[in-house]
Amino acid sequence: MGVALALMASLLATELQAQDDAPAFAQGRVIGQVPAVLPQRERPPVINRLVEDRLDTLLPKLMRETGIDMWLVINREYAEDPVYFTLVPHPVHAARRTTMLVFHDRGEGQGVERLTVNRYPFGSMYESAWSGGNLDEQWQGLAELIADRDPARIGINVSETWPVADGLTSSLHQRLRSELGPELGERLVSAENLVVRWMESRSEAELQVYPHIVSIARAVIAEAFSEQVITPGATTTDEVAWYIAERFAALELPIWFMPYVNIQRAEFECGDNDPFCGRSNEVILPGDVLHTDVGVCYLLLCTDTQEMGYVLRPDETEVPAGLRRALAAGNRWQDLLTANFASGRTGNEILAATRDDCEREDLRCLTYTHPIGFNGHGVGPTIGMWDNQGPTPVRGDWKLSAHTAHSIEGSVRSPVDEWNGQDVAIKLEQDAVFDGEGVWYLAGRQTEWLVVR
Repeated sequence: MGVALALMASLLATELQAQDDAPAFAQGRVIGQVPAVLPQRERPPVINRLVEDRLDTLLPKLMRETGIDMWLVINREYAEDPVYFTLVPHPVHAARRTTMLVFHDRGEGQGVERLTVNRYPFGSMYESAWSGGNLDEQWQGLAELIADRDPARIGINVSETWPVADGLTSSLHQRLRSELGPELGERLVSAENLVVRWMESRSEAELQVYPHIVSIARAVIAEAFSEQVITPGATTTDEVAWYIAERFAALELPIWFMPYVNIQRAEFECGDNDPFCGRSNEVILPGDVLHTDVGVCYLLLCTDTQEMGYVLRPDETEVPAGLRRALAAGNRWQDLLTANFASGRTGNEILAATRDDCEREDLRCLTYTHPIGFNGHGVGPTIGMWDNQGPTPVRGDWKLSAHTAHSIEGSVRSPVDEWNGQDVAIKLEQDAVFDGEGVWYLAGRQTEWLVVR
């Protein structure tokens, strides 16, 4: 808890970087300034405390859970393993030459030994087991280290199913086997289960800062879906999307996909085979329903957020009742989905139960929920896909674990009386955590329309 509190204190003590006051309505409250964002130079110490805390608290448990005695992460500059940046001190922009990380489980109560076999050391986070400039000697040093510790199961990052667990290149794999020889080479096993568990698991310290990160994304959306940014009859959806992208750029926060904004309106019919039901590159008019999808990363953790807005007509003081009921239906779908979260249940099982619940309540729902964390589209149990509401092989069969984060993503179709019964698609996505007992939203969820007045 000390690490978590220190991280939060560091964030909260920072001056707000966003000075524009942009009132907007979200979840029944007024959102003003965008929450604090650390300057670039102050981020590495926070990230490194998070990384070291994960290595101390999560890695030993996960290695034993997945039966890995030694884990090797070997990569080269320009061909970094996808897990590499989650394991090493920051700032880091690449692997240096050939970089070898070795994690050796010394047994219960003794912890995991963290070693580097590298030209360049990594400081206090890792013990340097070898340093030098000769590549052949580096490989020989790795082989001697492994032989000396004599692990029964040596995990390497090769996988047919999970790209994030397939980071060991073919040539490095061949060289490793050649250096180890037949006897040690026979002990090499896929570390895919360990990699997936490492990537999907959230530490206590991360869960202290994650709500702050998600609140930044939500605040920028609220700002964008306001009269500060949108002038009905003049502003286009693409201009709002670029506003969001440039707003994050000003905060020095990388987006992991280009934000997009689309509209629905009474005269725009949506076909039954169009799950997204919206048009982009349109001038925004009074009476339009707005939707955006935004993903940003900060302190190694990513967000994925979709929210809905409405542009009031001149004679309106509130969102039409039919649209309010439609948003409530979207919230009901969220509740049905998250009520089906249970440890050990697969993504496919959660999807099937949610579809049954929606059918019983006459909700026309689509569920396409995914894990989130170090990647926007994280690894773990896939719960439906927008173009496949049936079982998803392998990824959908992955079991739900406690202390994992998920983007609760999907949509619900509802008829709108004020639109002569035409459907509106409520497309929602809010980041949440399953703690083993239930689901809680990292920065709340949208229960009221964002309003352009």
